[in-house]
This record gives sequence, structure tokens and C-alpha cells, in this order.
Amino acid sequence: MLHHVEINVSDLNESAPFWEWLLSQLGYETFQRWEKGISWKCGDTYLVFVQTEERFLDLPYHRRRTGLNHLAFHAKSREQVDGLTEALTARGVRVLYREQHPHAGGPRHYAVYFEDPDRIKVEVVAPDV
Repeated sequence: MLHHVEINVSDLNESAPFWEWLLSQLGYETFQRWEKGISWKCGDTYLVFVQTEERFLDLPYHRRRTGLNHLAFHAKSREQVDGLTEALTARGVRVLYREQHPHAGGPRHYAVYFEDPDRIKVEVVAPDV
């Protein structure tokens, strides 16, 4: 079981509202909040987002470099994936692989892929039917 994941973000003021909205849709609740960070918890697992120190902001995040490629979350249903896709689009969030959506992961994989404000790829996957 995963205990927690901590992610540095380039602008906490921009990232926190994005993640707060998304994680609340997925059943997470605010866990901790402090000047330079915030976390959300679901069950025993929590996600922490921390403001990157100024001295480390010179090289932006890219998922193709060594490190985190993407975060994938469970959806409750295909309907939740569809609802999130509509809401993300309405919010101006970049949805990835539009031409293959919702089967970008294959014909039996129903998901939406998108990016957070730092372009961290996020996936929300419906259960197998």
C-alpha cells in the first residue's frame, strides 16, 4: 500500500486549486495545509504538493525526463470519466490523446488523460466492465 507521494510544483497558488478540485471529485479530502504546501487524503494514502524552492525553478518539469511520468487514479465508473472529461474541457485543462479518447490506453482501457498546471500527466481510469 502506498503511504504518500510528495510532488514539488512551480506555483502552489496555481496548482492547489487544480488539485483540490480534481481530488475532491475522486473522494480525497484536505488533510494538511501550511504556507508552502497542502495535502489531500483518501483512505490511508495521501498526496502532498509543495512549492518548489526558487533556486530549483530553473529547470521545468517534463515527464519524459528521469522521474515521475504520470499519476493514475481509479474512477468509480465510465460515467465519472466522461463527466471529468467534460468538466476538464470546460475548465480549459489540456486533455491528451483526444483522437483516441477514451481508449488511448487500448480498446479495453477507458480513461481520460490530461495535464496539471506544471504539465504533469494525470490519468483517471474507469473499472473494467
